[in-house]
Amino acid sequence: MNIKTLRSDQIYQKIAQASPEEKLELFRNEMMAPFMKQWQIQQIPFRAEEANGFDVITFNSMMNRSPDQITQQISPEVEMISSDSFWLECEHAVRKSLRLFIEHEISLPVSEYLFTIQLGNPESRSLAINEGYSGFGGIPGFIMCTLMPNEYTIPRMKAALAHECNHNVRYQFIKWDHTVNLGELIVSEGLAENYATFMFGEKLLGPWVTKTNAETLNRRIKPVLREQLQLTGFDKFAPYLYGDEIAKLQNFKPVNMPFSAGYACGYYLIQYYLRKTGKTIFEATVTPAAQILDEVKGFWDEETIISY
Repeated sequence: MNIKTLRSDQIYQKIAQASPEEKLELFRNEMMAPFMKQWQIQQIPFRAEEANGFDVITFNSMMNRSPDQITQQISPEVEMISSDSFWLECEHAVRKSLRLFIEHEISLPVSEYLFTIQLGNPESRSLAINEGYSGFGGIPGFIMCTLMPNEYTIPRMKAALAHECNHNVRYQFIKWDHTVNLGELIVSEGLAENYATFMFGEKLLGPWVTKTNAETLNRRIKPVLREQLQLTGFDKFAPYLYGDEIAKLQNFKPVNMPFSAGYACGYYLIQYYLRKTGKTIFEATVTPAAQILDEVKGFWDEETIISY
């Protein structure tokens, strides 16, 4: 297994010193090009002229620092993610998260992995709602995390990477296409966050779970989501997964759901599944959602008790 780290801090330092005219192409070639296969799979054009001005830079800048924001003024931020120890800890988290699947007799089809951590866009409301950190690992072989670096987010990077590694493994076995439904997403996010806490403890449980209390989960979220599990189409199920505020930011129709409703529901649903079946988180990660949901019918009626 080959894990490659893309040191964004070194790229930021280079771009910060470049002229305004050079920044865009430098960023595109150094930060975006290594993820070319991911952009192709996501059908995001590498250059704007290919699709009415929308390209990887536009997409990436929604959550992350854009090339024009990378100046000497953000040097303190860059400095906070520039230590070798930070990147070694991140690499260790990725390596351990993936290697444990192999140790539990799950042979991974993908052997080459690339990961990086970018500085978050301070103007991103979505990032702010997520307490300053986020990630994406749904394309096998590629993992990206985002943070506004501070004392809260930096220690959470290893858990965020474990979460994204879990997605990365799952989608080496589970096919993602137009038939993907809300049930799969709830299961997937629940698996990923349970894996993060399995690896690094509940103290690093993400805000997408901790912001939901038992009353909200049992009375408001579960009764609605249980009826929507077969819902397909990202624009349709995203509001149930992310909640109304993020849905509105993405121009989706709100459905009266609180922040990250699907994530919180998924976290406890997977805990229920693991307790009921005795399966490991490793076995569960590669199990189809339909199979998992079939085993947890009792979850929807049982009162979930939240202990943290």
